Amino acid sequence: MKKHITSIISQNFGKFANKEFPKWFQKIVNNSYVRLMGLDMSEFHSPQTYRSLNALFTRKLKEDRKYSLDADDFISPCDSLVSECGKLVQDYALQIKGMRYKTDELLGENFTEDEKTKVHDGTFINFYLSPKDYHRYHIPMNLKVLKAVHIPGKFYPVNFPSLKKRLNLFIENERVVLQCETLDKKIFYMVLVSALNVGVMQVSFEPRIQTNANVEGEQVYTFEDLYLNKGDDFGCFEMGSTIVIVAQEGMFEELLVKAGDKVQYGETIAKL
Repeated sequence: MKKHITSIISQNFGKFANKEFPKWFQKIVNNSYVRLMGLDMSEFHSPQTYRSLNALFTRKLKEDRKYSLDADDFISPCDSLVSECGKLVQDYALQIKGMRYKTDELLGENFTEDEKTKVHDGTFINFYLSPKDYHRYHIPMNLKVLKAVHIPGKFYPVNFPSLKKRLNLFIENERVVLQCETLDKKIFYMVLVSALNVGVMQVSFEPRIQTNANVEGEQVYTFEDLYLNKGDDFGCFEMGSTIVIVAQEGMFEELLVKAGDKVQYGETIAKL
C-alpha cells in the first residue's frame, strides 16, 4: 500500500529525533526545543541529559505524582487539554464544537456491533497533548484489558486548526484502540490517535504493536488475564497527539472537567 505523505514526513522526522548527535550539539538541540516550546522541566532531568530529541520527548517523571487511591476516582491518563467531552448521542461524539464523528467508525472493524453498541449514549473525553506536554500515558483506574487493535492510517496534525477544518480527523488517522473492562464489568475504550511527526505510539504491554510501519490492515491482539493498575505507565507518544476515552453509559457518575480545561496525569477528572 502506498504511504501517505504524512507518514513519510513523520518517519523522516522520527529519524532526526532518534539520532544521537555529539553531546555539544545535542545540548543545543534539546535546550532550543525546551525554550521554543516552553517546556516545564521541573519534574524531569535537565534537558542536556537526554541523548536524543526523542528521549526528551518521551521523558519520564523523576518521581511519580500523587493521585487518589479511591476506587471511585478516575484520573487523567495524561497531561493535556480537554478539547471536547460530554455525552454521546447514540454513537456521535464531538471532534470539536460543531463537528461530530461516529465512535463506531473510530473503533474500527474488529469490534462486534454489540461491543460498539455497548458505549452508545455513554460519555466521551478527548485529550489533546501538545508538543510541550509530558508525552507518556498512564492507566486511569484499575482495569482489565480485553483487546488491542492497531488501525493503520494517516498522520494529519490534531491541533485546533486541523480539528476545525478536517472532518473525521480521528477516524482518518492511525490509532490504537484498547478495549478495557472495569472491576464491575463496565466497558470503555482508550483510543491513542496519531498525529503529524508521531512516528511511534508505544504500548508497553504489547510490543508487537508497531505504528507508522509497513502494516497491511488492522492488527488484533486479545488478552486473557491482563490486569493493569491505576497510574501504571503503559507507553508514550513520540511528539504530541490525542487520546479519546469512550465509556459505557452509567460508568461515570459525574465528569469533573469540561472542554477547554487543562489537566495533568493523576488529577481526578471523573467519579465512577
